[in-house]
Amino acid sequence: MSPAKKRSLIRGDHPKLSISQQCKLVNLSRSAFYYSPVGIGAATLEMMQEIDRVFTKYPFFGSRQIAAYLRRGGIDVGRHRVRRLMAKMGLEAIYKRPRTSQPHPQHPIFTYLLRKMVRGGRGFSDQSLRWIA
Repeated sequence: MSPAKKRSLIRGDHPKLSISQQCKLVNLSRSAFYYSPVGIGAATLEMMQEIDRVFTKYPFFGSRQIAAYLRRGGIDVGRHRVRRLMAKMGLEAIYKRPRTSQPHPQHPIFTYLLRKMVRGGRGFSDQSLRWIA
């Protein structure tokens, strides 16, 4: 059950159960009951628009380069804040990623020969028996 639904079950004017007891019954912390989410401020929205503008112009910039670009433009911002806001907006730099799981086309593929071998009516349960075969 979501915290919002649990919050709706709790009544502040209950005659016998306090809010603390009701929170325990629905398995909700009291801080979650009293919590009201804080919206995004105007300064942060402006910062996100600036990051989006720079990212649209230079999609290969990461958080460090965007932070440096904004600092050169007179906007004082750290790279960790830029990184957090980029993640919130779903922005990720375009770069060549390593292809570590791609096999080379000329590399031979060896079959696992012990897969179908059977000893005594059952497969190899002991690791040491594989070395004997």
